[in-house]
Amino acid sequence: MLDERKLTVLRAIVEDYVSTTEPVGSKSLVDRHHFDVSPATIRNDMAVLEEQGFIAQPHTSAGRIPTDKGYRLFVDRLSSVKPLSAAERRAIESFLAGAYSLDDVVMRTVRLLVQLTRQVAVVQYPSLTRSAIRHIELVPLAPQKLLLVLITDTGRVEQCTVDLPDAWDDASVSHVRAVLNACLGGHMLVDAAAMVTDLSDRIPAEERANANAVFSVLLASLIERNEVKIVFGGAANLNAQDFNRGLREVLEALEEQVVLMRLLGEATDPAILTVRIGSENLVAGLQATSVVSTGYGNNTAQPLAKLAVLGPTRMDYPGTMGAVRAVARYVGQILMES
Repeated sequence: MLDERKLTVLRAIVEDYVSTTEPVGSKSLVDRHHFDVSPATIRNDMAVLEEQGFIAQPHTSAGRIPTDKGYRLFVDRLSSVKPLSAAERRAIESFLAGAYSLDDVVMRTVRLLVQLTRQVAVVQYPSLTRSAIRHIELVPLAPQKLLLVLITDTGRVEQCTVDLPDAWDDASVSHVRAVLNACLGGHMLVDAAAMVTDLSDRIPAEERANANAVFSVLLASLIERNEVKIVFGGAANLNAQDFNRGLREVLEALEEQVVLMRLLGEATDPAILTVRIGSENLVAGLQATSVVSTGYGNNTAQPLAKLAVLGPTRMDYPGTMGAVRAVARYVGQILMES
């Protein structure tokens, strides 16, 4: 166990190294921070921290850098994450509220996390296995063209145009809309796909050609999407000097969807913020990185999916944790209200 002064010294070393990228020496610590002890005492504290594996000497210079163990203790002892400013919160809410589809929400979320953290952002789409049909809307665009809108209970909105073989009046459109919502509303998407093929029998024979065109497009929208889809951005923010074994391994790992799935893991309670540091990441190629992740979706104990920020272990942990938590909260609200 470390006493409070040694924890303060470790905290100062982490903060200085993150901000300067230079190994931290006892003289610079004394110059930058107001310790009420002598420089010799600080040197002794650093010697204890090094002996216990919280800091290390990267080369022959007098400076020290935090180890994975040191970052872990720093994160575990954080009294709070860095709050976003009122202006940042308003900007996040406004930016996400302008999204017009789930794809747009996800891409805006990636861009937000990249801008806020200057790291790599990884966002998982809501899982199909956890989505049910809330409503299906049919909007006439022309005598032989409809807009089909599929809305799920997880905020997913799919819009597809349907080309009809024959002209259709409003009464026929309303009837098919009613059949779709009566038969499929409330059912999970994975179950609804199997039910669509039985709907034709509920439609008068003279309307079936048009109805089947609608059912065909709906079926495609239910089954064509990948069960798990993950997107990322911000790889250009990664700097080779932050990775001892090279940046290529990290970039190659990020290109694999299966790696990203393992990186995010199973979605957990949205209130839980997880930080995995260095060797705590079991994914090959990512053991020189840190990952800050959380679930999003706020009206259910089981979140919709996860989002994360990935960067080098030399990371602004309080700021990154604050950004991930805030963005996840706003994304969940936007999807639930959509």
